[in-house]
Amino acid sequence: MTITPKKLYSVVALAEMVTWTGLIIAMVARYGFGYEGGLFFVAGLSHGIIFMAYCITAIMIGINLRWGLGAITLAVLAAIPPWTTLPFDRWLLKKGKLDAPWALDAPSSSITVGGLDRFVRFWLRHPVSFFVVMVLGMAVFITGLLLIGPPSEWGA
Repeated sequence: MTITPKKLYSVVALAEMVTWTGLIIAMVARYGFGYEGGLFFVAGLSHGIIFMAYCITAIMIGINLRWGLGAITLAVLAAIPPWTTLPFDRWLLKKGKLDAPWALDAPSSSITVGGLDRFVRFWLRHPVSFFVVMVLGMAVFITGLLLIGPPSEWGA
């Protein structure tokens, strides 16, 4: 089974929405009903991981399919408000921005190729290595955030 840009983006956008829902449920349980169990930590961590995965996916697909800076920026910004990635996904589908296959080879000579394009194509040609690097990078980033504590304690 080949994972197309359309399928990958749609799955990650849906996962981002689902984890947003989990986080909102956990916030209502914690702040509305005083529940202090581990639900908030698990929901927050899972949403943070999927949020980063969504942003990386949107950027990589946007660069690879040549969406332009505006569409890539909107894709990343769509992850911030709850449940916005699904309508954005529908907009991308309507505009045909997810219809192309992966562009793994150099584009035609009529298109200027920069270092960023070559960087994205390199990682897309090596998906297992890309996945390992992303997982390790996110693990280091999240560990660093957990070590410095919640933002409410940064200025204390």
